[in-house]
Formats: sequence, C-alpha cells, structure tokens
Amino acid sequence: MVAPSAPPARHPSNCSNRTHRNVHRGAIRNTAARQRPSILDPYKDIIEGYLDEDARNWHKQRHSAKRIHERLVQEHNAKVGYTTVQLYVKARRAERKTAKDQFLKLVWAPGEAQVDFGEADFVVYGRKQRMHYLTVDFPFSNVGLAQVFPGENAECVCQGLLNIFAFIGGVPIRLVFDNATGVGRRIGEVVRASELFGRFACHFGFEFSFCNPRSGHEKGAVENKVGATRRNLFVPVPRIYDVARYNIRLLDECMGRSDKEHYAKGESERALFMEDAVALRDMPAAEFSVVSYRPARCDKYGYVCLDGNHRYAADPSLARRSVIVGRRAFCIDIYTEDGELVATHDRAYGDAPSSSDDPLSQLNVLCMKPSGWQNSLVRHSLPDDLRSAMDAMDKSARSDALRCLRDTAEASGYASAVDAMGSCMDLLGEIDRPSVEIMAASAASGRGPITYDDPADLSAYDAVYGKAGGFHAVSE
Repeated sequence: MVAPSAPPARHPSNCSNRTHRNVHRGAIRNTAARQRPSILDPYKDIIEGYLDEDARNWHKQRHSAKRIHERLVQEHNAKVGYTTVQLYVKARRAERKTAKDQFLKLVWAPGEAQVDFGEADFVVYGRKQRMHYLTVDFPFSNVGLAQVFPGENAECVCQGLLNIFAFIGGVPIRLVFDNATGVGRRIGEVVRASELFGRFACHFGFEFSFCNPRSGHEKGAVENKVGATRRNLFVPVPRIYDVARYNIRLLDECMGRSDKEHYAKGESERALFMEDAVALRDMPAAEFSVVSYRPARCDKYGYVCLDGNHRYAADPSLARRSVIVGRRAFCIDIYTEDGELVATHDRAYGDAPSSSDDPLSQLNVLCMKPSGWQNSLVRHSLPDDLRSAMDAMDKSARSDALRCLRDTAEASGYASAVDAMGSCMDLLGEIDRPSVEIMAASAASGRGPITYDDPADLSAYDAVYGKAGGFHAVSE
C-alpha cells in the first residue's frame, strides 16, 4: 500500500510575507479610521469647554452627556445623534481622569521652600483658643520651621517669614504658597498679591508661585510637615503667655527635630539643610518693617473701627477726622495725617466685637490671678451693683464668675457680657453661666432681651406641687 502523500509544506518566507501584509493592511485601516473626519469635529472644542467648566463647578452641578447633546443642538444647531456625543464624552472624561490621577514626582532644589498654614489649640493666659501656625518646609532636606499667629492675614504671613529668614540667616530662592493663603487673592486663574506681600517679596528678592486649587500633591511636603509639627510639638497643648516670645523658642524646637536621618536620602536632615543654607540668598542690608498702612476715619467718639467689628481708641480730639492706621501681626498703630503716633493697641482677632478700652486683656490674667481683683481695671469697669455682688463672693465663686465673664466676652463682646451678668444677678441672684451666655448672645445680635408674647401659666404646676407638699405658690 502506498502511503498518502503529505500536503506540501508552506515555505516560511510565504507565511512571513502574508502575515506582514495582513499587519500592514490593519495599520492602514486603523490610520484611515483615525484620519477619517468625525461628525463631532466642529464641536469638540465646544465640548472641551463644557468639561473645563465642569472641573471648576460643584460635582453635583455638572453637565451630563444628555445635557451636552441638548446644548449642542439648541445653541449650535448641531446635527449629531445623542449616542455619538455620549460615547465621545465618556471617552474624554476617562482620559481626563487618567491624566488627573497621574502625578509627577517633583524634584526640589536646595533653597526652595513650600509654605502653608495649620491650626492647633493653645492655652493662652489660661484660656484655650485655636491658633494658626505658618509652616515653611524645605523639601530638599525635609527641615520645617513654624511660627504661631492669631490669624492668616498678610501681616502674619510676612512677619512669620521674616522671623524664619532671620533665624536661618538667608532668604529662600523660591517660595510656593498654598493657593495664595494670606498673601493674595485668586480671581480665576490669576493671583493678585497683596500690597504688603508684594513689597516684602521685592525687598527680599525671592521668587514665588501659588498652587492650583485642590492640588495638594503640588505641596505634599509642607502638608506632611504641618501634620508632623502638630503631633510632635503641639501635643500636649502648649501653655503660653507671650506668643511672640514663644515663637523664638519654637524655631529652636523645630530645628531640633532635624537631628534624624532623611526618610529617603540616608543622610541627616540637618546635614542636608547645609546645602539649603548655601543656596539661600543673602539678607538685604536694609531692615523691613512688617506693617500695612491704610487711611481711616474716626467716629464721633474718636474711635477707629477695623476688620468690621474691632474698635480702637485714637483720641477724642480726632473725632470725625481722618487718621492713618498701621496694621501689624500683633498690634495696631494709629497716626495723625501728619504722621504723629497717637496710640498703639494690641490687635484683636475673631468675630466677637471688641473695643480697645475693654479690660478684656487684663481679664485673662485676672482669671489666673484672682487675688488682684480689688485693684483691677476689670473691677472698676463694672456697674456698682455687679461690682458689689462680686465683692461679696468668696474666692472660688468669684473665680468662676470671672471665667464666665471672660468666656462670654470672647464670644459676644465685653459690654454685652457685663450687661448679661448684671441682668442675671438681678433676676436670679447669682451668676448662671448658660443664662449669661444666652442673654449676651441675644444682646450682641441686636435682638435685645428675650420676651414672650403671652405670660406663662404655671397654675397647673402650682396645684400639683402644692398637693405634693413640695412647693407652695406665692400669689402677688
């Protein structure tokens, strides 16, 4: 029997050529598909504009694919089907999300720094309050320095930077800020620096830029440093009396934390900071005074009102006259139009109304040292009835009353707190903190005392408690 012959073998070169031709044809088809015009081409830029607008809006108030299709038809007379728009929008959103989730590993040169604010609680003059701390981090060495302030305005930012520049003996070559916090205002894509910060940057000669909104990855180093500073230097809650003096000590404490190995470079952070220090610009020979000057007008009593609700005494002779106000991080200077210094006051922060002649600053100290009550400014500022009532209290009760006055004044203003305590003594014969706080808040809001349209009928309660023998109504 003759074995059937095997099919002729394909020549290797023939297979290779056929595969090559198929691949080539596929590439041609794909290229042709990519080059083929789409019915959406005239509208792709418009769709991109809608998606850019969505990126700046609340996530619950963005375009759906259906809404984009409707706008193309209604506003641009587009002859395109919904499915075509829906598939394109879905693809573009996926591409945008992928690009957004891809972050570059940023490289920071020696002498460059990031700046941000954090918040922490501090006990100042025996009272716990939320303060802000400016943090300057050098990503190259991972050394971070902090300064504590009552606010985040331009005066606080520039004073904190000045303190840090003086401590390290030089000026960073570039500073990156968190979305213009405290030093400017962002309007769309444009950031306008404040007048004080603009002068400050020109004087010290550093470059500066601002992060994009909601772009924490652009300043991850300083955000980590803000958290580390809070955990390691502000726990337990610091007790301080003079914030400016505390800031001097805080710089040494921050630098002391650099005596450890860098998390990635295998060298001491303090040693790496030497390279940062070499790259710093020299401090200018001329000093810089961190103060912003603004014209203001005194009221009929000779007071200037700043930041909406804080009143500072100038002089009665300056009533209804123009003055110049110098704002610093911790104080306010008032000058005549000729430049003569009239008064200097501690700068007030917060939403509660305040006045420079309120004995509130002494009240904080008095709460810690109640033995100074007899000759204190607080005692002499109170109405006669309230002063006599507090004179008759024992030391413990007076201390409680002073703390009530202090805390209520912080929330509602000193005058409202004093009036509320006096009313509470008249009505109840004692200082009841909840009642004082409610009455002071009501007075500060302008609503006046709490009144009711109809008198309360307590006859039913009188009858019940009278039968029980625990209460006897007293008829007037």
